[in-house]
Amino acid sequence: MKWTDVTRIAEELHDKYPDVDPAAIRFTDLHNWVVELEDFDDDHKRGGEKVLEAIQAAWIEEAK
Repeated sequence: MKWTDVTRIAEELHDKYPDVDPAAIRFTDLHNWVVELEDFDDDHKRGGEKVLEAIQAAWIEEAK
């Protein structure tokens, strides 16, 4: 899984952290949780603010 797999990342985060409100998460925590996902295999430094915002938005949508 790469940073570009925004929807898949959001789905996996939703499954792994079902009680977390994705709208309230800090980007530092979100970044750490993404790189800790079992299937994540990308450069940790590439997860900038824009991609984290996209993941957060997709996670919020997934949580609905």
